[in-house]
This record gives sequence, structure tokens and C-alpha cells, in this order.
Amino acid sequence: MNNLLLLGDEAIAQAAIDAGLSGMYAYPGTPSTEIMEYIQASKDALARNIHSEWSANEKTAMETALGMSYAGKRAMVAMKHVGLNVAADGFINSAITGVNGGLIVVAADDPSMHSSQNEQDSRFYGKFALVPCFEPSSQQEAYNMVFDAFELSEKYRIPVLMRITTRLAHSRTSVVRSHLKVQENKLKLPDDLVQFVLLPSLARGKYKSLIKTYESIKYDARTGKYNSFSDGTGRDLGIITCGIAHNYLMEILNRVHKDYPVLKISTYPFPEDIIRDITARCKEILILEEGYPIVEEGLRGILDSGIKIYGRLNGTIPREGELNPGIVAKALGLPGSYVEKVSQLVKPRPPSFCKGCGHADMFTALVKALKPYGPGRVFSDIGCYTLGALPPFKTINSCVDMGASVTMAIGAADAGLFPSVAVIGDSTFTHSGMTGLLDAVSKNSPVTVVIADNSTAGMTGGQKSLATGRLSRICEGIGVEPLHIRTLIPLRKNHAENVRIMKEELEYRGTSVIIASRECIQTASRRKKADPGEKNKIKPDNEK
Repeated sequence: MNNLLLLGDEAIAQAAIDAGLSGMYAYPGTPSTEIMEYIQASKDALARNIHSEWSANEKTAMETALGMSYAGKRAMVAMKHVGLNVAADGFINSAITGVNGGLIVVAADDPSMHSSQNEQDSRFYGKFALVPCFEPSSQQEAYNMVFDAFELSEKYRIPVLMRITTRLAHSRTSVVRSHLKVQENKLKLPDDLVQFVLLPSLARGKYKSLIKTYESIKYDARTGKYNSFSDGTGRDLGIITCGIAHNYLMEILNRVHKDYPVLKISTYPFPEDIIRDITARCKEILILEEGYPIVEEGLRGILDSGIKIYGRLNGTIPREGELNPGIVAKALGLPGSYVEKVSQLVKPRPPSFCKGCGHADMFTALVKALKPYGPGRVFSDIGCYTLGALPPFKTINSCVDMGASVTMAIGAADAGLFPSVAVIGDSTFTHSGMTGLLDAVSKNSPVTVVIADNSTAGMTGGQKSLATGRLSRICEGIGVEPLHIRTLIPLRKNHAENVRIMKEELEYRGTSVIIASRECIQTASRRKKADPGEKNKIKPDNEK
């Protein structure tokens, strides 16, 4: 059991368990979801009673993990890159409060936007918050880094960011587990009971200390050992790689047997002298980093020797999209024959709703109800239902960030658009939609909020939704008038009735909520296989 075949996500999860984790907190988001799922399925984690419930959103996950750290225990919080935007308030301030028990924040970036709205680079958040950042180049390195990250966190009393990308998160390889299994920390309150109190008079001193700590971390062995330099016989071109980009370079160099000086960077911040080791040897520098040109920009600020630098900023590497061996080969001036061609047998398939999906029946009714008003009135959110923007429905007009459907609908209504409709999923509603609904209720905005309730976080694989069975009561508690909280079952046989209900609420000059409640077809199928008698059937929101 010391040699396991693991995804990058799973390697991080297993390392956290082995490193004495007490609490895992997350909101599902590709490509980070499997970290929590692995811990939830782990027998070791279950035996040790490691806390591993999904949180309402990334902000609550971050703050709960910080609370676990306050009590002296080791905690990890995981999210995709845009989830770090949601958690940013707590994350950035946690650098100033510091930690008590070790705290690791895993951000899984998605270059090329395989399942995301943007391809932002989470390393910026590490630099912005002044916290150390680990960027593994392999699953084994990711596993090893978790141990050092926890130790670094507790030594300097600072959270640690671990930045991974889609290819590392979702590729699988052999990982050797450490023979050293760390015991969980005992409950221990902070020595300074006002450590986490960010009154300005206290925060100013903490911030000065944070700046000094950030500089000290550059020279710590726990970070420095992951940055390595290998000299080569060539002196014209030196190459700097960051994280998984190192693998792409090695794949090409192993084929063509070229010999370049190579500096591998996998932790931040790093001292300037490791840069000068390679720049003193070479006339030109090529920088390979996944995401934004962070090291490239920093290097241009460090060097004053006039050395030529190639990378994303000068177009040698494309400014957008994820790296691959072909891009690296081209940057090195190697012919295209060194890059394997993708098989033409795999044909692209446009995304679509699963056969029998309740969202499709919901949109069929909504399109019919909206027909008298014309197009351009539906603000949507992030979930499976966003496919309503595509044929045959073509009825979705926005998808910006979690919860924005409700607030954008309010703003459009303020501008005079009527009817103004928001479509949001049940998990997304409890993630970020409830506050928007409160805004609508407080001024009785003429908006219709359609909650596509499939009793799960469907887009990320069917994780638990905190909204299941509670939506009507939540909406009533927020202040929506009970007469305008309507529940329907999105099935073809109910089409006429569903259109009637939607028309009535679209005509209402106030805030109304329509809950289209039907279990996800995928989770229903899995549940029926596991329980043929359907004893554990998930009840729709309108059933008591």
C-alpha cells in the first residue's frame, strides 16, 4: 500500500491524510473536486474521523479551515481557481492573522478553460497575499510537498498556497507514500488570543511582520529544495520551467537529446541568485510557465544585463491556453515531426443535456412562457443548465460567476427590462444566490428567479447539495411571499401546467421564485443501482 496509482488531486489528498490532517473543506469545482472525494472515500480518514463535508461555498470553506487552524489542528481547503476569488477575503486576511495549526489552500487552475469562465493564474494570489506558493511538477512532488507545506505553515505561522493545473490534477501515475505517518495535532489555542483579531492597530504590526516573513521564506530549505538547476553544455539558450511545464520540456528533450541549462522553479518566493545562476551562463532565456507570465515579468524586473528573454510576453509562447509538448518544441525551433499528432479518430461532440434531464423539460416550458416577450431576458448561472444557451433552447443570455444570475436580473429590471428572469441551480443558489435574492426582496424587484433543483451539484459529478429539501423554506425565510414561491416538476407530462405557472409569475410585478424540482438523472440512476427498492429516494422540494 506504499505505492499507489493516483491522480494529482488524489496524491494531495493522500498526503494530507498521511501528514496528520484533521479537517478538509471544499466546494466542488473542476479540476479540484477529487481531493475532497478521495478523503471522503478513504478508510483511513473515516477511521480517524477527519472532517470532510462539502461547504456551502469556497468562502465558508476557507473560513472554516481557518477555524480548524485556530484550534491548533492541520486543515486543508481546496477549490478551483475562480473559487479562490470567492474565498479571497478570508484567504488574504489569513496571511495577516497567521495560523496556529498548519493550513494549506489548494487552488486548481484550468488553463485553456476546459470547464471554466477564465484561465486566471492563482500564483498571483500568493504574491498578492504574501504567502508561499508550491507548484508541483508531478504527482509525486505534489505528495511530498504537502508534508513540507504543513511544516512551513506551522514554522512561520502562515497559510501556504498550493497551485496545480488541470493536467496534473487529472492525470494518474505511481506515487510512493511516505513511511512517516504524522499524528494529528492536539487541540491547542493560540498563544496570543488576539492573534486573529484584525483591528487596524493590531493589523498594522502584523502586516509588517508578514513582509519580513515572506522574505525569510525565500531561503527556507522546505521551499528551496524544489527549485533545481541542471547545467548543460549549451551556452546560447537557457530554459526556466515552472511546475508541470518542466515535464513538457523533458518530454521534448528526451526525444531530441538536446542539452540546455535548465532551471526548474516549483516554489515561490525564490531568491534572485538562483536566477542569476542560469542568466550568467546564457545569452538568451526561454521561460515556460503554465498560465500568466508571472516569472517572466519578475525576471524582467530582476535583470539589468540586457539579456534577451523569450516567453509569453514576446509571443514565443502563446499568451493564452495551456502548454503542451508541441508548443515547447516550436519555441525551441524544433521541427513539427518531433510532436505526435492527435488521432483524427476522436471527433468533437458538442455538449448537451443528458437524455431525460429535467433541465431540458424546464427550459422547454420557459421558452414557451417567454415567447410573447421576445428574446434576451434570461440571466443564467454556472451549472449544467447553462447549456440552455445552446440549441435547441438558445434562451440563456449570461453566465458570469456564481450567483450573478440573480443580481444581473435585478440590475436589468432596475433598467426597465420586464420580465427579467434568473435561472440558477440549487447548489449555486446556496453558494451565492441567496444574498442576491435578499437584495431583490428588500426592494421588491420585478424579477422571476427559476431555481433548477436537481438535488445535487450535477456539473461536478453529483456531490451533495446543501439546498436539498430546503429551498422553499429558505426562500420564505429570505422574505419571498409564500404565494409567489411556486414548485413544479419538470416532466413532459406536466408541460402545460408548468407553462401556466411560469406565465403567472412572469406577469407578477414583484419578486417571485419558481422551483423546478426533479432529481438529476445521473444521480438517480446511481441511486437506483445501489438501492433497487428506492428506499432512500430523494424527495422533491414540494414533498413533505
